[in-house]
Amino acid sequence: MPETKIRVLIVDDDQDQLSLVERTLSAFGFDVRTHRSSLGVSNLVRTTQPDLVLLDVNIPALSGDKVLTLARGQAPKGTKFILYSASDESQLRALARSSGADGYICKSVQGEELAQRLEALHLKPAASEAVQAAR
Repeated sequence: MPETKIRVLIVDDDQDQLSLVERTLSAFGFDVRTHRSSLGVSNLVRTTQPDLVLLDVNIPALSGDKVLTLARGQAPKGTKFILYSASDESQLRALARSSGADGYICKSVQGEELAQRLEALHLKPAASEAVQAAR
């Protein structure tokens, strides 16, 4: 784990899942904040300035891919958005690609593997940076 903690905002309406992921990532040295609604995520991203936003795809009011579109405009440069779902991996991959997410992780990924994947995504250039670099 790097010296400075990776700031992660987890957005999920399932309190049990939210608590589990928060405990897991905190144990691996992440600075974790949680939010249980798709509403208000844009403001939270702007004020807390997370490095990573882990977004549940199937969340009431606005789906994770819609939240991503709204929140990206408020996020500091370099913030990465990762879709998180129990959906079929191929569907999740396609949704991540079509929505401009920086990555995706299936909810079946837990513990140390989840922490390692988030660390790897943190080090990877953001999708918005990669598009600009390609120009």
